[in-house]
Amino acid sequence: MKAIRPDSEVNAIRESCEIAAMVLRELELVVAEGINTYDIDQIGKEKIASYGAKSACFNYRHGAQIFPAHTCISVNEEIVHGIGRLDKVLNSGDIISLDVCVEYNGFIGDNAKTVAVGVIKPEVNELLNTTKSALEKGIEQVRAGNKVGDISNAIEKVIRPKGFGIVQEFVGHGVGKTMHELPQIPNFGSRGMGSVLKPGMALAIEPMVNMGTHRIRFLKDGWTAVTLDGKPSAHFEHTVLVTEGDPEILTKLKK
Repeated sequence: MKAIRPDSEVNAIRESCEIAAMVLRELELVVAEGINTYDIDQIGKEKIASYGAKSACFNYRHGAQIFPAHTCISVNEEIVHGIGRLDKVLNSGDIISLDVCVEYNGFIGDNAKTVAVGVIKPEVNELLNTTKSALEKGIEQVRAGNKVGDISNAIEKVIRPKGFGIVQEFVGHGVGKTMHELPQIPNFGSRGMGSVLKPGMALAIEPMVNMGTHRIRFLKDGWTAVTLDGKPSAHFEHTVLVTEGDPEILTKLKK
Protein backbone atom coordinates (compact mmCIF):
# COMPACT_ATOMS: atom_id res chain seq x y z
CA MET A 1 0.00 0.00 0.00
CA LYS A 2 1.30 3.47 -0.92
CA ALA A 3 1.01 5.54 2.26
CA ILE A 4 -0.61 8.95 2.06
CA ARG A 5 0.56 10.60 5.25
CA PRO A 6 -1.61 12.98 7.28
CA ASP A 7 -0.05 16.31 8.27
CA SER A 8 0.96 15.04 11.71
CA GLU A 9 2.96 12.19 10.19
CA VAL A 10 4.44 14.42 7.49
CA ASN A 11 5.71 16.72 10.22
CA ALA A 12 7.25 13.76 12.05
CA ILE A 13 8.98 12.58 8.86
CA ARG A 14 10.15 16.15 8.26
CA GLU A 15 11.81 16.22 11.71
CA SER A 16 13.49 12.87 11.14
CA CYS A 17 14.74 13.97 7.73
CA GLU A 18 16.21 17.14 9.19
CA ILE A 19 18.20 15.07 11.68
CA ALA A 20 19.38 12.69 8.94
CA ALA A 21 20.51 15.65 6.86
CA MET A 22 22.40 17.26 9.74
CA VAL A 23 24.21 14.02 10.54
CA LEU A 24 25.12 13.54 6.88
CA ARG A 25 26.57 17.05 6.71
CA GLU A 26 28.59 16.46 9.87
CA LEU A 27 29.98 13.19 8.50
CA GLU A 28 30.91 14.89 5.24
CA LEU A 29 32.97 17.38 7.24
CA VAL A 30 35.11 14.64 8.84
CA VAL A 31 35.93 12.91 5.55
CA ALA A 32 39.66 13.35 4.98
CA GLU A 33 42.73 11.44 3.91
CA GLY A 34 43.90 9.12 6.70
CA ILE A 35 40.62 8.54 8.53
CA ASN A 36 39.18 5.03 8.59
CA THR A 37 35.57 4.21 7.88
CA TYR A 38 34.93 2.63 11.30
CA ASP A 39 35.72 5.92 12.98
CA ILE A 40 33.38 7.73 10.59
CA ASP A 41 30.61 5.29 11.48
CA GLN A 42 31.23 5.80 15.20
CA ILE A 43 31.03 9.56 14.74
CA GLY A 44 27.73 8.96 12.97
CA LYS A 45 26.53 6.88 15.92
CA GLU A 46 27.37 9.70 18.34
CA LYS A 47 25.79 12.40 16.18
CA ILE A 48 22.55 10.45 15.70
CA ALA A 49 22.28 9.90 19.45
CA SER A 50 22.99 13.58 20.16
CA TYR A 51 19.76 14.47 18.34
CA GLY A 52 17.75 11.92 20.30
CA ALA A 53 17.37 9.67 17.25
CA LYS A 54 18.30 6.07 16.47
CA SER A 55 20.08 4.55 13.52
CA ALA A 56 17.58 2.76 11.30
CA CYS A 57 20.47 0.70 9.90
CA PHE A 58 21.89 -0.71 13.11
CA ASN A 59 20.59 -4.24 13.74
CA TYR A 60 18.50 -4.09 10.56
CA ARG A 61 17.57 -7.65 9.65
CA HIS A 62 17.54 -9.26 6.24
CA GLY A 63 16.76 -12.91 6.71
CA ALA A 64 19.32 -14.28 9.14
CA GLN A 65 21.71 -11.36 8.55
CA ILE A 66 21.95 -8.43 10.94
CA PHE A 67 23.55 -5.14 9.86
CA PRO A 68 26.28 -4.25 12.40
CA ALA A 69 26.95 -0.58 11.62
CA HIS A 70 25.13 2.68 12.37
CA THR A 71 25.59 4.19 8.92
CA CYS A 72 26.32 2.76 5.48
CA ILE A 73 29.78 3.77 4.26
CA SER A 74 30.86 2.63 0.80
CA VAL A 75 34.24 3.44 -0.78
CA ASN A 76 35.16 3.49 -4.48
CA GLU A 77 33.79 0.29 -6.08
CA GLU A 78 31.48 -0.30 -3.10
CA ILE A 79 27.97 0.72 -4.17
CA VAL A 80 25.81 0.59 -1.04
CA HIS A 81 25.55 -0.99 2.42
CA GLY A 82 29.26 -0.78 3.16
CA ILE A 83 30.27 -1.48 6.76
CA GLY A 84 32.78 0.79 8.51
CA ARG A 85 36.13 -0.93 9.11
CA LEU A 86 39.28 -0.02 11.00
CA ASP A 87 41.42 -1.25 8.11
CA LYS A 88 39.53 0.80 5.48
CA VAL A 89 41.58 4.01 5.45
CA LEU A 90 40.75 6.82 3.05
CA ASN A 91 43.34 8.05 0.56
CA SER A 92 43.40 11.03 -1.75
CA GLY A 93 41.61 10.11 -4.96
CA ASP A 94 39.01 7.92 -3.22
CA ILE A 95 35.30 8.56 -3.23
CA ILE A 96 33.11 7.68 -0.27
CA SER A 97 29.33 7.28 -0.21
CA LEU A 98 27.77 8.24 3.12
CA ASP A 99 24.24 6.91 3.67
CA VAL A 100 22.48 8.09 6.83
CA CYS A 101 19.07 6.70 7.75
CA VAL A 102 17.59 7.54 11.14
CA GLU A 103 14.44 6.88 13.11
CA TYR A 104 13.02 9.68 15.22
CA ASN A 105 9.69 9.50 17.06
CA GLY A 106 8.74 6.45 15.03
CA PHE A 107 9.46 7.83 11.55
CA ILE A 108 12.31 7.54 9.09
CA GLY A 109 14.64 10.11 7.52
CA ASP A 110 16.95 8.90 4.75
CA ASN A 111 19.67 10.57 2.65
CA ALA A 112 23.02 9.87 1.04
CA LYS A 113 25.87 11.61 -0.73
CA THR A 114 29.11 10.61 -2.43
CA VAL A 115 32.08 12.74 -1.42
CA ALA A 116 35.54 13.13 -2.96
CA VAL A 117 38.63 12.58 -0.83
CA GLY A 118 41.29 15.05 -1.91
CA VAL A 119 41.72 15.29 -5.67
CA ILE A 120 39.86 12.75 -7.79
CA LYS A 121 40.22 11.87 -11.47
CA PRO A 122 38.15 13.96 -13.91
CA GLU A 123 36.17 10.93 -15.07
CA VAL A 124 35.28 10.08 -11.46
CA ASN A 125 34.21 13.67 -10.88
CA GLU A 126 31.99 13.33 -13.96
CA LEU A 127 30.42 10.23 -12.40
CA LEU A 128 29.60 12.17 -9.24
CA ASN A 129 28.22 15.17 -11.14
CA THR A 130 26.08 12.96 -13.37
CA THR A 131 24.60 11.03 -10.44
CA LYS A 132 23.81 14.23 -8.57
CA SER A 133 22.23 15.73 -11.69
CA ALA A 134 20.16 12.57 -12.18
CA LEU A 135 18.84 12.90 -8.64
CA GLU A 136 17.89 16.52 -9.28
CA LYS A 137 16.05 15.64 -12.49
CA GLY A 138 14.25 12.80 -10.76
CA ILE A 139 13.12 15.11 -7.97
CA GLU A 140 11.65 17.53 -10.52
CA GLN A 141 9.15 14.79 -11.42
CA VAL A 142 7.92 14.33 -7.84
CA ARG A 143 4.59 16.01 -8.48
CA ALA A 144 1.01 15.03 -7.76
CA GLY A 145 -0.50 13.31 -10.80
CA ASN A 146 2.82 12.13 -12.18
CA LYS A 147 3.75 8.47 -12.03
CA VAL A 148 6.75 6.62 -10.62
CA GLY A 149 7.94 5.96 -14.17
CA ASP A 150 8.28 9.70 -14.75
CA ILE A 151 10.88 9.85 -11.98
CA SER A 152 12.65 6.73 -13.22
CA ASN A 153 12.77 7.93 -16.82
CA ALA A 154 14.10 11.38 -15.87
CA ILE A 155 16.95 9.75 -13.94
CA GLU A 156 17.76 7.31 -16.73
CA LYS A 157 17.85 10.06 -19.38
CA VAL A 158 20.67 11.80 -17.53
CA ILE A 159 22.76 8.67 -17.03
CA ARG A 160 22.43 6.67 -20.26
CA PRO A 161 24.11 9.21 -22.59
CA LYS A 162 27.21 9.11 -20.37
CA GLY A 163 27.58 5.35 -20.82
CA PHE A 164 27.45 4.69 -17.10
CA GLY A 165 25.80 1.61 -15.57
CA ILE A 166 22.57 1.98 -13.62
CA VAL A 167 22.32 -0.38 -10.66
CA GLN A 168 19.18 -2.48 -10.99
CA GLU A 169 19.13 -4.49 -7.77
CA PHE A 170 18.57 -1.46 -5.53
CA VAL A 171 15.93 1.21 -6.02
CA GLY A 172 14.32 4.23 -4.40
CA HIS A 173 11.29 3.66 -2.20
CA GLY A 174 8.59 5.07 -0.01
CA VAL A 175 9.53 6.39 3.42
CA GLY A 176 7.42 6.37 6.57
CA LYS A 177 7.39 4.23 9.69
CA THR A 178 9.81 1.75 8.13
CA MET A 179 12.91 2.18 6.02
CA HIS A 180 11.61 0.60 2.81
CA GLU A 181 7.99 1.12 1.85
CA LEU A 182 6.03 1.18 -1.39
CA PRO A 183 6.24 2.37 -4.05
CA GLN A 184 9.55 1.08 -5.34
CA ILE A 185 11.27 3.63 -7.59
CA PRO A 186 13.76 2.18 -10.10
CA ASN A 187 16.39 4.45 -11.60
CA PHE A 188 15.34 3.46 -15.11
CA GLY A 189 12.00 3.04 -16.83
CA SER A 190 9.31 4.55 -19.04
CA ARG A 191 7.23 7.65 -18.51
CA GLY A 192 3.60 7.11 -17.55
CA MET A 193 4.23 3.76 -15.90
CA GLY A 194 3.76 2.71 -12.28
CA SER A 195 1.91 4.18 -9.34
CA VAL A 196 0.35 7.64 -9.36
CA LEU A 197 2.01 10.15 -7.05
CA LYS A 198 -0.31 11.78 -4.52
CA PRO A 199 0.16 14.56 -1.96
CA GLY A 200 1.38 13.21 1.38
CA MET A 201 3.66 10.55 -0.09
CA ALA A 202 7.29 10.67 1.12
CA LEU A 203 9.74 9.14 -1.34
CA ALA A 204 13.44 8.33 -1.16
CA ILE A 205 14.91 9.08 -4.60
CA GLU A 206 18.39 7.54 -4.91
CA PRO A 207 20.26 6.93 -8.14
CA MET A 208 23.16 4.49 -7.77
CA VAL A 209 25.44 4.74 -10.78
CA ASN A 210 28.52 2.73 -11.77
CA MET A 211 31.32 4.00 -13.97
CA GLY A 212 31.35 0.70 -15.84
CA THR A 213 28.99 -2.26 -15.85
CA HIS A 214 25.69 -2.15 -13.99
CA ARG A 215 26.37 -5.66 -12.69
CA ILE A 216 27.20 -6.20 -9.03
CA ARG A 217 28.37 -8.77 -6.52
CA PHE A 218 28.39 -8.97 -2.73
CA LEU A 219 31.36 -9.16 -0.39
CA LYS A 220 31.71 -11.95 2.15
CA ASP A 221 30.10 -9.79 4.83
CA GLY A 222 26.80 -10.43 3.03
CA TRP A 223 25.92 -6.72 2.92
CA THR A 224 28.40 -4.70 0.91
CA ALA A 225 27.46 -4.52 -2.77
CA VAL A 226 30.36 -3.78 -5.14
CA THR A 227 30.69 -3.29 -8.88
CA LEU A 228 31.49 -6.49 -10.75
CA ASP A 229 34.30 -4.81 -12.71
CA GLY A 230 35.81 -2.99 -9.74
CA LYS A 231 35.12 0.47 -11.14
CA PRO A 232 33.82 3.30 -8.91
CA SER A 233 30.17 3.83 -8.04
CA ALA A 234 28.27 6.93 -6.85
CA HIS A 235 25.12 7.30 -4.75
CA PHE A 236 23.04 10.41 -4.04
CA GLU A 237 19.73 10.38 -2.17
CA HIS A 238 17.08 12.73 -0.83
CA THR A 239 13.75 12.09 0.86
CA VAL A 240 11.14 14.13 -1.01
CA LEU A 241 7.51 14.95 -0.20
CA VAL A 242 4.78 15.00 -2.84
CA THR A 243 2.74 18.19 -2.30
CA GLU A 244 -0.04 20.01 -4.14
CA GLY A 245 2.69 22.04 -5.84
CA ASP A 246 6.47 21.86 -6.04
CA PRO A 247 8.27 18.87 -4.48
CA GLU A 248 9.60 19.48 -0.96
CA ILE A 249 13.07 18.07 -0.35
CA LEU A 250 12.81 17.01 3.28
CA THR A 251 16.52 16.24 3.64
CA LYS A 252 17.69 19.56 2.21
CA LEU A 253 19.12 21.64 5.04
CA LYS A 254 17.97 25.20 5.45
CA LYS A 255 20.85 27.67 5.20
